[in-house]
Amino acid sequence: MISIIVRTKNEERWIGSCLEAIRKQTRTDWEVVLVDNESTDRTVPKALQYGVRIVSVNDFRPGAALNRGIEASRGDTIVCLSGHCIPVNEHWLGELVRDLDDETVAGIYGRQEPLAFTSDLDKRDLLITFGLDRRIQLKDSFFHNANSAFRRTTWERFPFDEKVTNIEDRLWASEVQRAGYKILYEPGASVYHYHGIHHDGDRGRAGNIVRIVESLGQKETQTRNNAIDASTLNVVAVVPVRGEGLLQLGSRPLYEYTVEHAARSPLVRHVAVSVDREDVAERTRACGAGIVLRRTPEESRFDVILEGLMQSALEALEARGIIPDILVMLEPVFPLRDPALIDRLIRHFVEGGFDTVIPARRELNSCWMQKDGVYRRIDSGHIARQFKEPFFTGLKGLGCVCSPSTVRQGELIGDHVGLLEIDDLVSSLEVRTDADVLIATTIMASPLLATRVIPGTAAGR
Repeated sequence: MISIIVRTKNEERWIGSCLEAIRKQTRTDWEVVLVDNESTDRTVPKALQYGVRIVSVNDFRPGAALNRGIEASRGDTIVCLSGHCIPVNEHWLGELVRDLDDETVAGIYGRQEPLAFTSDLDKRDLLITFGLDRRIQLKDSFFHNANSAFRRTTWERFPFDEKVTNIEDRLWASEVQRAGYKILYEPGASVYHYHGIHHDGDRGRAGNIVRIVESLGQKETQTRNNAIDASTLNVVAVVPVRGEGLLQLGSRPLYEYTVEHAARSPLVRHVAVSVDREDVAERTRACGAGIVLRRTPEESRFDVILEGLMQSALEALEARGIIPDILVMLEPVFPLRDPALIDRLIRHFVEGGFDTVIPARRELNSCWMQKDGVYRRIDSGHIARQFKEPFFTGLKGLGCVCSPSTVRQGELIGDHVGLLEIDDLVSSLEVRTDADVLIATTIMASPLLATRVIPGTAAGR
């Protein structure tokens, strides 16, 4: 039995990917003990969905937390893994523990690779520190418990220092080496780690070093662009519908198009609608909505903002035991969106490590801002378009992909925003008036859309 001790503190963003990667290991003789330091997000509920054992700690000290987790475990072999580290492949566990049969080896630590969106500073730390050569350390006491393994019998003789606030791993390694043991670095046991190990330094210099290392051309040193597989995440699309859906297009309510768009996305696991009428709920179910969330009369008022509505929707989802990794808000007023855009937005969110991703349209025309009745030009003036710095118009209702933690704070737009530039005028057409319906109807009949299947049309059926 291998006991994997995972330490967490508000790791909601990463814990699902971490535990999913553990679940896919070729070694199956393991258990997971999660040592949680009073997380205030949904780390623990998400982890419980994977059947882990929970140990709660406060007054966090890294060595003490590991000792408590190991005490609660049953394995002869102990593996330490940070809650924001994600094993690179299904062989990680086997590679990490393989050489513990050697009684002269006290501990093994594995490689740590940056994610695609890791900062240059932290990429530099990881790429330089964790190389490709396997090595045995007799005097070098570097050891890292974000990704490590050792025998229980070794830990029983050398438990971790419970007083220090950091580097408990290096202190432990120094102690076992003085007792005559070796430390082994195994690059074949690799995990993705989104931050570095030094947390300081000149960012410009770090960027130069990262680019030099990545330019060496070695496949193993290149940062993988798809470190987190979006298809393994619990993505929930939410379509807010008020009243009877207002306008119709092609004899169908606008919301039916958007529900079908979400239902056709390979990356969307659940489609939820927020409605206040039973007849609307039934129609959305027929279009592919698997979850119906009831809106209160207060939430159906025209002055209610989407941020508050999405916050209520998230609370209702979590009350049902559905804990999203990603939320996608889709307004029904974009019935001609390209359904493939939803997946593009989700992948951009995952690969960029953003809090929020929205589609945006590039604007090179003259732009003004009004304040106190005065218009002030804010673009770069009368110069050729090819030399202008563009503005970008966000289209939040077309598809707003955001983290649950952002929505939980009553926001859709978080601190770290990514824009996905689009030039598809058909997708971005908003249908809010009868005139808009006429335009949309004309567009739907155009042969130019023959390559796009639009729900509800002859081509779509």
